[in-house]
Amino acid sequence: MKQNLSDPVIDEIREIRHRISARFDHDPVQLVTFYMEMQKQYQDRLIDPAKSAGCKDQPATL
Repeated sequence: MKQNLSDPVIDEIREIRHRISARFDHDPVQLVTFYMEMQKQYQDRLIDPAKSAGCKDQPATL
């Protein structure tokens, strides 16, 4: 039996993503173009994979 767990934060994110997609008539090409432009605009807020390549997530220890 699969439980339907609802998370209000995830639900809100999904709704926002759906509204953004609707702005572009759910056209994947236009949507990807939009997200790539946003990525350029906010590049200073993103993590640089080359800089973080040496940093591996360590499992929590008790």
